[in-house]
Amino acid sequence: MSLDRILNKILIIDFGSQFTQLIARRIRELGVYSEIISHKQIKNQNINQSIKGIILSGGPLNVYQINKYSFDKNIIENGIPVLGICFGHQILSKLNGGRVKQSKHREFGLANIYKKKNSPLTKNLFNKKKMIKVWMSHADQVSKLPKKFSVIASSQNSKFAIVENKSKNFYGVQFHPEVTHTKNGKKLISNFIFDICKIKKNWSSKHQKKKLINDVRYQVGNNKVICALSGGVDSSVVAQLLYKAIGKKLYCIFVNTGLLRKNEEKQVVKTFKKKLKINLIYVNAEKEFLMKLKNVSDPEKKRKIIGNLFIKIFERYAKKIKNVKFLAQGTLYPDLIESKSVTGSQTSKIKSHHNVGGLPKKMKLKLVEPLKFLFKDEVRKLGLELNLNKEIISRHPFPGPGLAIRMPGLVTKEKINILKEADHYFIQALKEHGLYHKIWQAYAALLPVKTVGVMGDNRTYEYLCLLRAITSEDGMTADFFEFKKSFIQEISNKIVNSIRGINRVVYDITSKPPSTIELE
Repeated sequence: MSLDRILNKILIIDFGSQFTQLIARRIRELGVYSEIISHKQIKNQNINQSIKGIILSGGPLNVYQINKYSFDKNIIENGIPVLGICFGHQILSKLNGGRVKQSKHREFGLANIYKKKNSPLTKNLFNKKKMIKVWMSHADQVSKLPKKFSVIASSQNSKFAIVENKSKNFYGVQFHPEVTHTKNGKKLISNFIFDICKIKKNWSSKHQKKKLINDVRYQVGNNKVICALSGGVDSSVVAQLLYKAIGKKLYCIFVNTGLLRKNEEKQVVKTFKKKLKINLIYVNAEKEFLMKLKNVSDPEKKRKIIGNLFIKIFERYAKKIKNVKFLAQGTLYPDLIESKSVTGSQTSKIKSHHNVGGLPKKMKLKLVEPLKFLFKDEVRKLGLELNLNKEIISRHPFPGPGLAIRMPGLVTKEKINILKEADHYFIQALKEHGLYHKIWQAYAALLPVKTVGVMGDNRTYEYLCLLRAITSEDGMTADFFEFKKSFIQEISNKIVNSIRGINRVVYDITSKPPSTIELE
C-alpha cells in the first residue's frame, strides 16, 4: 500500500487558483500531509476516514455563475472541518444559504482586517490593536451570511473577511493566508489543521523522498528512463531520485548546448559520472544549437527552438539505448505557473519554460516530472535527504535555455564568450565576499545595446552588461539584493577592465512582479 493511502491528511479541493500549491506547501511546512484534487474530479465517495480537514481553494470563477463550476454539497456534510479561502469562502457561504455578489469595491493587494470576536481559527493571529494585514485578491464577496454563521473579522470593504459556523466547524476567509504577504497567514492555517482538525504531524522531507520514489516506480514500471541532466539543482535532484528508484535503468543525458556557464560541462561529468557513478551520456551539440538559433531574436521562438531541439536529441539517444519510454525532467511548480495553467484556471501564460511550454506537442517519450508540484527550497531539502553534496544543492538556479535568454536579441558565439566571462567574474566575486548564499539567484546579462566609452585616450563602442541579484523564498515573488556601493564599484571595474567587449555595467533593481527573474 502506498504511503499516501495510509496517512491522515488535509484534502485541498482546487478551484483553479495559482496559489493552491502554496496552500499545500504551507501544510507540508507544518509537518502534515495534504492532497490536492480538482473540484471537477472530487466526489462524495472520495471522502474517507483518513481525511481530517478540507480546504476549498481560491479561483477565478464566479459563485453566482453556477454553470462555470460543479461541486457536490454532500462533500462538506461529512462532519469534517472545512476552511474556505477566497472563492472557497464564497462557495461555503452560498452552499449554506448565504448570498454572494460582485463587490462595489474590489480588493487586490494588502488590506487591514479588524477582529470582531474570538475564534479558534484566529488564536494568536491579531496584533495588540486587534488588527492584521492580509493579502486580498477578489472582485466578488459574500453579501449575506448563512444562518448560524458569525463574523470573526472585517476589512473596510469586506464585512465578512473571516466567518465561522462553530457547531459545524465551517470557517471562511476572504483573503489568502497561504501567501507570504499575509501577516501570520501560516499561523491561521496551523490553527485550522492542529486545533480544529486535530491532526498530528506526519510529514517530513524523509516522507517526501519515500513517496516520490514510490510514485516514480509506479509510473515507469520496468521501463528504462532517460533524464535530462543540466547540472543545476533541479535536474540533479531528479537524477539522484530516479537512481534511488530504478538504479541502472536510468540513463542521464547531458547536452552541451554551448549556452552553459563557464566550465559547466566539466563539473557535471566529474560529479555524476566519476563521483556518483550514474550512467551518463555526454552530448556536445553546441554547433547544432547555435545553427538553429541563428538570426532568431524573439524570446519565445528561442525557448521553443531550444525545447524542441532538446527533445530531438533525447529521442535520438533513446533509440540508441533501446526500450526507453520515459524522459525525466526537473520541472518545478513556478515553471508550470509561468508557462501554462496548471489546473485549468484562467491564469495567464507569462513565458514558455523550455521543459514545459517549450516542448513539442507530439513527443515519442512520456514525461516523468517528480518535482513539478514542489518549490526550489523544498527541492534543496529533498536533495540533502538524497545525500547530494551541498555544493550542488546550494547552486543558484540556471535556466534550461541557458545564456540564450540572458542576451536579448541575436545569439552569437562572440556574445556567448563575453557573457560567460562576465557571469563568471560576478559569481566568483559573490563567493569571495560571502554573499553567494545570501542571494537566491544572481547572473550577468548582455543587453543588445552598445555604448560609447573611453579607456585611456581611446574611444570604445562596446556592449552594456546588466547584473541581477535577487532574494526570494520560492521564486513566485522576488526583490533585488541591496549591495554595498563598494561591491558594485569593485565588480563593475573588474568586468570592464577584464573583458573586451563590455564598457558599461548596470544593476537591475526591479522586483518580481512586475518583472520576471530572467530577462526573457
